[in-house]
Amino acid sequence: MIELVEYLVKQFVDSDNFEIEKLEDTDKVQYKVFVDKDHIAKVIGKGGRNSKAIRTIVRAASLKMDKIHTVFIQEK
Repeated sequence: MIELVEYLVKQFVDSDNFEIEKLEDTDKVQYKVFVDKDHIAKVIGKGGRNSKAIRTIVRAASLKMDKIHTVFIQEK
């Protein structure tokens, strides 16, 4: 699943400009995407459309898994 998150974020910024941290709990998995200050607007998008789309795709891909997967986008 982390590969999917990485692929989706790479569509907006280069891999040099972000890092992904995976936090796993008993019933959920969180992906924290840390994006450079200069490029965070591209990942979030106008009105949050890009970030919402990333979250929706990851949530839909994780429906058949045992854990809930969520994505958080933060500035480095």
